Amino acid sequence: MSSNTLQQANHQSEAPVAVYQFVKTVGKVTGGIVLGTMMLTSSIVAGGLVGLAISFRNLPDVRILRSYVPSETTHIYDVKGKLLTSLHGEANREVVPLDKISPDLKRAVLAIEDSYFFSHRGVNPGAVARAFLANWEKGKTVEGGSTLTMQLVKNLFLTPQRTFSRKVAEAVLALRLEQILTKNQILELYLNQVYWGHNTYGAETAAESYFGKSSADLNLAESAMMAGLIQAPETLSPFVDYKKAKQRQLVVLRRMKELKWITPQEEAAARKQPIRLGKVTSFQGSIMPYVTEATVQELTKRFGRDALLKGGMRVQTTVDTKLQRIAENVVKQWHATLVNQGVYADQMALAAVDPRTHFVKALVGGVDYRKSQYNRATQALRQPGSAFKPFVYYTAFASGRYTPESIVSDSPVSYPDGYEYYTPQNYDGSFYGPITIRKALEVSRNVPAVRVGQDIGLSKVIDVCRTLGIRSPIEPVVSLPLGAVDLTPLEMASAFATFASNGWYSETTLIVQVTDSMGNVLLDNTPKPQLVLDPWATASLTDVMQGVITQGTATAARLDRPAAGKTGTTSSERDIWFVGYVPQLATAVWVGNDDYSPVGKGATGGTFVAPVWRDFMEQALRGVPVENFRSPSEFPRP
Repeated sequence: MSSNTLQQANHQSEAPVAVYQFVKTVGKVTGGIVLGTMMLTSSIVAGGLVGLAISFRNLPDVRILRSYVPSETTHIYDVKGKLLTSLHGEANREVVPLDKISPDLKRAVLAIEDSYFFSHRGVNPGAVARAFLANWEKGKTVEGGSTLTMQLVKNLFLTPQRTFSRKVAEAVLALRLEQILTKNQILELYLNQVYWGHNTYGAETAAESYFGKSSADLNLAESAMMAGLIQAPETLSPFVDYKKAKQRQLVVLRRMKELKWITPQEEAAARKQPIRLGKVTSFQGSIMPYVTEATVQELTKRFGRDALLKGGMRVQTTVDTKLQRIAENVVKQWHATLVNQGVYADQMALAAVDPRTHFVKALVGGVDYRKSQYNRATQALRQPGSAFKPFVYYTAFASGRYTPESIVSDSPVSYPDGYEYYTPQNYDGSFYGPITIRKALEVSRNVPAVRVGQDIGLSKVIDVCRTLGIRSPIEPVVSLPLGAVDLTPLEMASAFATFASNGWYSETTLIVQVTDSMGNVLLDNTPKPQLVLDPWATASLTDVMQGVITQGTATAARLDRPAAGKTGTTSSERDIWFVGYVPQLATAVWVGNDDYSPVGKGATGGTFVAPVWRDFMEQALRGVPVENFRSPSEFPRP
């Protein structure tokens, strides 16, 4: 039934029936004298309220409701539109226009809450008079006599205390509201505002919770049950007491039949209609908690916590569910494998970034979120070891003073470091003598990296790191080229993604787009790549790092396509890494212990982490075309 039809039915069928039944009932109890008194009282109340409307000048200004938007639940989706989680404060609500709500639900609510809604002007004098007599008889407030409009202003502006002054204020505000909004506008506000139990507000969210469907799709039986809950949603909830909910449903259906808004046949059919319940939707967890919590952090920095919980945002993340599931499974399975191989590591993290967009494609912050909610991919600052060396060698190439074939001395050397001297050592304790940078990086020699860092200046290396989006604190200590700095796996994956794109950088993000519930764009993270690195130097670095995989310390990371990367192992084997990339995906994998204890003597990134990286990349790139890296010969030397 449309709102116009509903309004006509209200005028044509309800008023005579309701008035007749009301008069008949009152007549039986008190006789004609009381009826006359009541009608007089009704007139006095109605007239008095109009006068009060003029005098109540300290009440809230209802005109703000012309632009009022209720607080609304925020929904977070993956890149393809799959719902990951919903966020809200106390009110779990999704706002929908009136024409998107089932006509059955609108009729059912009006029938049980305010059947004169379309004929009164905010206050129903007859209902007020009935409430006055009932309360006077009992000596306390037992009946409210509120119209739907009065309920709305009470919920929005007033306290829930049952006092005479509050009731008068409620009536005054209702009269004012009816002067500035249409009936349909008020009904839409009400149906989106009303509380339906279990932290569920508004018809749409309640329908999704109770019946697992949109409010537009509710049938008569479901509508009557939902309308019946408004009186006492927690007590009458079918999740709490299905028998009470069913009894209340029958009261609503009977009332609709009395009003001739449904036929006896429709009532009988609705009574027998099976009800399939949904599940409580408030405060549900995420199906990808590491991803959504990192997304929430990014959103909070941009919009603030309050706007996130109440703003009804629709957030499209950059993460592909399929890729994320691959990453989660790889981390869980390989953690068990590494433990069996004698690696004493309690945690692992993985971050994957698309070099073409700098969109995060997968993010795993730990082995099992249920056991630990700490997101090591975005929050754990760990030393990258030799995986930091590419930043040093890129800076050297970009300076124009070094090429991959430049010779560096791999021989004993010491440098002043504070009040002491720092003497770098290679992992095996040996020295190779003169060595090319290409070879030094392939086999991860430490002394050449420290020598080059001192020659080009560590401040320039730090500048490159900042250009690549690394924000963690970095000190220019002599051992910096060997990874004496704390970085997150996501920072490492993002920085290597810029190497993979030949120096093109965009801000790394988990968010593609944010809109409000009406589709208005609040944030558009369409990549705006900028060339921030020298193309020749980047291509040269990638060329050298391909050798790390084909013939260096990371042969366990070989793929069936060109790939570049770098192993990382810190002193005392506290952190072991592999960070690598193909043109379409850059991934960092970290393995270690939260208490910084060693993972095992002789455990290296090349031996134990490179196979993890390879497994993830092989699965993630299945069906993705093979692409070659750009050759240094395509670009002029700086």
